[in-house]
Parts: sequence; C-alpha cells; structure tokens
Amino acid sequence: MNIRKLVSFKCNNKLQWGILDGDEVYSAENLSHAISVHLPENLLDFISLGPNGLNRLKAKLKKEHCVIKSLNIDAITITAPIMNLRRNIFCIGENYVEHVGEFEKNFNMEIQKKLPSCPVIFTKAASAIIGPEELIDSHPMITKALDYEGELAVVIGKTGMNISAENAMEYVYGYTILNDVSARDLQSKHGQWFHGKSLNTFAPMGPCILLKDEAPSFFEIMTKVNGEIRQHATTKEFIFSISKIIQTLSEGTTLYAGDVIATGTPSGVGVGFTPPKYLRSGDLVEITISDIGTLSNSVK
Repeated sequence: MNIRKLVSFKCNNKLQWGILDGDEVYSAENLSHAISVHLPENLLDFISLGPNGLNRLKAKLKKEHCVIKSLNIDAITITAPIMNLRRNIFCIGENYVEHVGEFEKNFNMEIQKKLPSCPVIFTKAASAIIGPEELIDSHPMITKALDYEGELAVVIGKTGMNISAENAMEYVYGYTILNDVSARDLQSKHGQWFHGKSLNTFAPMGPCILLKDEAPSFFEIMTKVNGEIRQHATTKEFIFSISKIIQTLSEGTTLYAGDVIATGTPSGVGVGFTPPKYLRSGDLVEITISDIGTLSNSVK
C-alpha cells in the first residue's frame, strides 16, 4: 500500500476517511482492525496528530504483513477532505503576475506599476465548503457575475506562530485543490472580498490531500469550463512562495493543524475576458493539479 493521498468519503451514509491508493480506498476503520491501532474518526483529528501520527501509521503498516480490506472508489462518495474546518479558509490574492493585471483591468482599477510588496490576505467562510461532484449554487437572485478560481491549497500539519520562512515547510501537511468561487458584482458592491467569496457552496475542495513528502517541486494547474481551457499555469509563477505565505500569516497569529491556505489563482478567470465569461447554470468546472487529481463541480 502506497501512502501518498488521504481522502474523506461517505459509505452507507457514514462519513469516514482513509488512504487512497489508485482506485482503492483503505478506510481508517479497516486499518484500525487490521493492524490493531487506534485512529481518529475524522481526517482533521488525524491531521491534528501531526507528523508523528502519520509516521506511526506508516511504521505500523510496514511492520504488519496482513491483508487489509479495501473499498473501490466507485462504491463510495468522495467528500471534501476536511468538512469540519475549525475556522475560515485563509486566502491569498494577486499571487500570479498575469492575474494581477487582468483583475485590476476588469475592476476598473488603476493598474499598479509594482506588484504587491507583501501577500494580499483575506478569508473565505468554512461554511462554503463542498466536495467533488457537488453542485455550485449559482445564487441567481444575488449575483449575475459568478466566477471560478482554480487554486492550490496548503493544509497545515502542526501548530505554530511566528514561523520563519526557512522553517515554514515543516508546518505543511499536504496539498489539495480549491475552487475559490466568486461573485464579482458582490466584490465590487461591498468593496471587499469576503461576502462575494463566501456564499454557500462557494468553496469546492478536494478530491484528496497529497502528502507533502509526495509532492513535486512545483505544481501544474489547469482549469477547464465545459472542456475549454481557461487557466493554465505552474506554481513556479507564484509572486510569493508557500514559505513566505506561511511566514506572513503566522506573524502574531497562531496557525493550527488542519488550517487550509488557498495560494491564489492564475490568469484566465472569467472576469479577465472581454466580455467576461461568467459561469452559468449547467456549466462544468474542472480543476486539475498535477499529482493531486481533478476537482469537478457543475453549476446549479
């Protein structure tokens, strides 16, 4: 069994978590029985054990030579990896050079000659989280400018404050995909981003958590709408690295295991086109990030 990815899922109306290996899922419940180890009931609590919890599980699996019953991925329903976040999702805005230009241009803002000098930080309500294949509510009575933002999200693995950039990656547990769904008209109306990004269902997340040690040196991100490529970039294009983001967020603020940080979106969002290509009911949004997988959600 290769421990690269962790998932949360529903089976027989019961929320569980486990190890994803190819098309097979080894549930925490089955693992507990097979190797006689106690595992928390949900993935957030397991992540909260930090690296030690993961290392103990790996060591136990390596030591025990036994058959562990698996579930085929087609027989279960994959959910967002962490459904019960303890607080809002941390988000970074304007973290790709080209996105800064398209965003400011289409919001009738004066394009700055200089890029941001420090990370642009906001939050997104945890109550907006949904999983793969769940429907994004278009909220037609509230917004007429529904947009997508494909993003790499970082999952924090241990508690810390005032973390240095040099040590920041020690606090990363893994990575997942997040669609920072946004109502552009609400963003403009309120002069800030929280409300326009926090409507129910505006945070599709998943399909898994790729463990940090299994991650590539950089990620490739691609967003498609109805099969059309809208966004295509790599994290080598970040303005601020993950280490810098963690350093900044932790200045005087405690980061906890299980916190999620969305690292920003590349150019190609709907508002960046002329005329804008906003989402409509029936549209399919697919965000693929190398080594993690694809997060797919349709618009209701």
